[in-house]
Amino acid sequence: MRENTQDGTPGSWFKITISYGRKYDKMWLMKSIQNHCSVPFTPVDFHYVKNRARFFVQGASTASALKDVSYKICDEENEKVAIFVSPSTVPYSVLNKLEPKEMEQLKLTLNKRYNVSQQALDLQNLRFDPDLVSHDIDIILNRRNCMAATLQIIEKDFPELLSLNLSSNKLYRLDGLSDIIQMAPTVKILNLCKNELKSAWELSKMKGLDLEELWLQGNPLCGTFPDHSTYVSSILELFPKLLRLDGQETPPPAKLGVDTRKSLPACKESSEGSDQLKSLILQFLQQYYLIHDSGDRQDLLGAYHDEACFSLTIPFNPEDPAPSSLWEYVKDSRNMKKLKDPYLRVQLLKHTKRDIVRSLCLLPKTQHDLSSFVVDMWLHTDTMLCFSVNGVFKEVEGRSQGSVRAFTRTFIAIPASHSSLCIVNDELFVRDASPSEPQSAFSIPVPTLTSSSVHTGSREQQEMVQAFSTQSGMKLEWAQKCLQDNDWNYTRAGQVFTTLKAEGKIPEEAFKQIP
Repeated sequence: MRENTQDGTPGSWFKITISYGRKYDKMWLMKSIQNHCSVPFTPVDFHYVKNRARFFVQGASTASALKDVSYKICDEENEKVAIFVSPSTVPYSVLNKLEPKEMEQLKLTLNKRYNVSQQALDLQNLRFDPDLVSHDIDIILNRRNCMAATLQIIEKDFPELLSLNLSSNKLYRLDGLSDIIQMAPTVKILNLCKNELKSAWELSKMKGLDLEELWLQGNPLCGTFPDHSTYVSSILELFPKLLRLDGQETPPPAKLGVDTRKSLPACKESSEGSDQLKSLILQFLQQYYLIHDSGDRQDLLGAYHDEACFSLTIPFNPEDPAPSSLWEYVKDSRNMKKLKDPYLRVQLLKHTKRDIVRSLCLLPKTQHDLSSFVVDMWLHTDTMLCFSVNGVFKEVEGRSQGSVRAFTRTFIAIPASHSSLCIVNDELFVRDASPSEPQSAFSIPVPTLTSSSVHTGSREQQEMVQAFSTQSGMKLEWAQKCLQDNDWNYTRAGQVFTTLKAEGKIPEEAFKQIP
């Protein structure tokens, strides 16, 4: 390669390819390369090809300098970034660069579409703008040369742009639009409705943009999520400052009290501090699994730190010819001994609380048997608590409905306000329960709802009462009263129950007597 670049002419073009570049943030990647490169360079046509990142540069000396950067950059996993350089034809956007007359007409068209008072640019259905069509100018924003020309005009003529409407332009990729982060960083409102975007990963190319309002209705990606809350949380992960999505206000994250950090109780052998920690952990686990099994795991957002990590593992024997009954967990299982693809290793480690909760929402709905829990605290400092919980749960929906699983979950947590904990690391191991485990699980009988003890209500409310009674240990009439007092909001009722129980305000007669 060094020989090729030395023999190359000053105006020759070179293709720069970064292995597994897709997993890196574009701004971090380009800044790191520029910092290590001995000469300044201007990347052209930055885009992704499968797992690789790619761009072009002009000049043999620049290409040689970039080749020298290979393996000099380390990522967060302490893996070296490989950069490959090869001769190339002229990049598409350069070869098909708009002529000066075309640029001038595009500039006039954009100025007509700009609202000065609102600092808004409406490029809806731009290709069929009468002024462009009459001059036989075909502006297709999927083409890098057209998007590049549009962004150049925006950068020069609308430096204070706040709102950009790109709806109805048949956009199916956003490689070209990713330059908006540098060229129009002031944009707060972006409309991408009625395009052809098929995955949220396309949006990640604009992750550095501080958007406050985003419109995505009418794109295929909107139908790729299991429910609306998962859709919202996925977009918020990319744009955490977003206030409105598709015209609706984004919900504030539910809180379990993680705002004010403080020290944990002192823990000495046979001291009161040890009992306090025990109570703190058990209270936290009860509250966590009440929410986890309620049907809406979105409310677990408040249990995790903003930068928390989560991983899931299942036992897997590739030599076993029988299909695994844990098939719904296979795609999320992270085993570093078996995973050779570094991109997949990073992808399966869920990072940030929104990514974690989104993953939890995709797992089968469950009912945990709290009476089966075995809890152990194995490390404690003034600012950190490490504990694990073993037990069983039952899947309550889907193809494996009724299947009993065994699990081990390891939490690393820090203290939070309201005598609670904030998870910073969560590791979940799921396996099929042994033959003896299902026999002892869920063995506490649930009394039948009758008019003499409990109001009949709807079938859904009856099921809520039964589940709440099983998980809280309260009698049916008390479980129903708690749900009724909280307008049948299962999550809120669980939080209220946990708080009152910790304060000793629930009478003994409210609980079932276990022989």
